[in-house]
Amino acid sequence: MKNLILWEYLKEMKRPKFKWVDLSYELSAETPHWYGFQPLGSRILLDFDKTPVKVFEYTFPGQYGTHVDIPAHFDPKGRTQEKIRVDEFAYPLCVIDKSEAVKTNPDYALTIEDIKEWETVYGMIPENAFVAFRSDWYKRGADLDNRDSEGKQHYPGWKIEAVKWLVEERKVGAIGHETSDTDPPALEEQVPYKAEEYILYQDKFQIELMKNLDKVPPVGAIIFCTFPSLKGGTGFPARCFAVCPAEE
Repeated sequence: MKNLILWEYLKEMKRPKFKWVDLSYELSAETPHWYGFQPLGSRILLDFDKTPVKVFEYTFPGQYGTHVDIPAHFDPKGRTQEKIRVDEFAYPLCVIDKSEAVKTNPDYALTIEDIKEWETVYGMIPENAFVAFRSDWYKRGADLDNRDSEGKQHYPGWKIEAVKWLVEERKVGAIGHETSDTDPPALEEQVPYKAEEYILYQDKFQIELMKNLDKVPPVGAIIFCTFPSLKGGTGFPARCFAVCPAEE
């Protein structure tokens, strides 16, 4: 029956020849997050000593841990969270790996040349793809800011020209990275937050503080990015995962 086709697809995707990779941090007070925010807080509202259920109340900023930045995060006229369609939760995933460059230069900024070099190996980035910058920065644990002796931050990010090129030339659907910001703080010629501002003003969202991008292939995976339909929301912790062929 035609109406059972999707069930068969799902059954096939759960076979051993595919793997499902979680790209998000678990949420707790220890979750890596932007330095300007307080850790997640929690308190028990109901407990088993008085009721048959246990319920927590949590407090955290919208942009906490692995999270989505919605257009309205920067654009006053941009879409808010409840206006993101559910079909925007799934994309072809393209992973650009510059982790080796980041090892020797933590201030590395991904360039148009990096993207074109990637395409010479893996082919053209398809329209409406999710492009992720793999830096392996998540392997640093909670030390995301990598401050020097003067307190200045050093971590990788995107050159704004690269983000513009992906949007204008490849019509990508979204971008993501492992750091807490889109823009590398040490890139003196790039005004802070300009690459982030640009992508959100294009009515697209981005995912920050991703992990496990080293466990998915450069091409061929599908990424799912899910988050609540929060009315007026500009960002929220996200559960992102990829489905890809298992390694042979």
